[in-house]
Amino acid sequence: MHRALELASRGLGRTSPNPAVGAVVARGGVVVGEGWHRRAGEPHAERIALGNAGEAAVGAEIYVTLEPCCHHGRTPPCTDAIIEAGIRRVVYAMPDPDPRCAGAGAATLRAAGVEVVDGLLRDEAERLLEPYVKHRRTGVPLVTLKLGMSLDGKIATRSGHSRWITGEDSRRLVHEMRNRADAVMVGVGTVLADDPALTTRGVPDGRDALRVVADSSARTPPAAAVVSGGSDAGCLVACTEAAPQERVDALVAAGAEVIRLPEREGRVALPALMAELGRRGTLSVLLEGGAGLAWGALAARVVDRVALFYAPIVIGGESAVPAVGGFGAERVEDAFGLSDLSVRHVGRDLLVEGRVSPANEEPCSPD
Repeated sequence: MHRALELASRGLGRTSPNPAVGAVVARGGVVVGEGWHRRAGEPHAERIALGNAGEAAVGAEIYVTLEPCCHHGRTPPCTDAIIEAGIRRVVYAMPDPDPRCAGAGAATLRAAGVEVVDGLLRDEAERLLEPYVKHRRTGVPLVTLKLGMSLDGKIATRSGHSRWITGEDSRRLVHEMRNRADAVMVGVGTVLADDPALTTRGVPDGRDALRVVADSSARTPPAAAVVSGGSDAGCLVACTEAAPQERVDALVAAGAEVIRLPEREGRVALPALMAELGRRGTLSVLLEGGAGLAWGALAARVVDRVALFYAPIVIGGESAVPAVGGFGAERVEDAFGLSDLSVRHVGRDLLVEGRVSPANEEPCSPD
């Protein structure tokens, strides 16, 4: 199952709206076939592993990170392939939250006389498939807020200088995070200040995620790197009805897709944006700031996890740019807490990761 999980991780950011799944066929303790789901519309992990195993699959076991599907989608049910291959025992890590499967896959296999065992390395599988699980249960993607800052929480000096606060190792890890995300998102302020391309660089077999800009007034320059940076991943600019049509037309002419969404306090309503991304099959969003968007996303309750990179420097200054802007919490008890916390070194920097757990307020509806 450890190997199946390793294989599944290769599909992260590539299979949406399907889950990233890995499968291993073993016979007598020897691996005879393995595979992972590469992208939506292509064969699922189980069928690839069974195809690699061939006749050796008869009487063998198959280890899968997710309960095998039993419904017809773009591809036939994996339960049919498992039964036809003569597999005697299926071991999967976690049940499928998709209501079309949700226990029915295991029931189909058992009805055909196949032994079924579930729950092996379930915690590891649930962490790997967290974006898929959230999307299937709520219809919206899992959002991770990534920020790189000084120890005193600044992302730029008083003059606006920000390159580079964090080190090369942290920047390399961010590119790996982009490689595994379906979408990378920033606010228009970041586009205007830094002109980021938001592409994935230096990652073997890497690919770019959809670039998303929250831009209520369509101020993104048509020549911005995120729009015309030579990537085939696409750029989605989300604005409000107040955005001037001529700016929208210029962005569309430059190659961006522009959508108009409801506004909240003069800005793009982020729950509505996440709902739109969810409808498009986006499972995961890496939100990279800036300060205004970071607070807006937290206040809108759309952030699930944070990845905070701290560089061993102190910038200081009341006019330096904070990592999280906005109004902030009025009282300490209103602050956002973190659970499931981990801290580790990334080169010279510290990376703090955790789940956002607001204490007093219910999450906003995605509608």
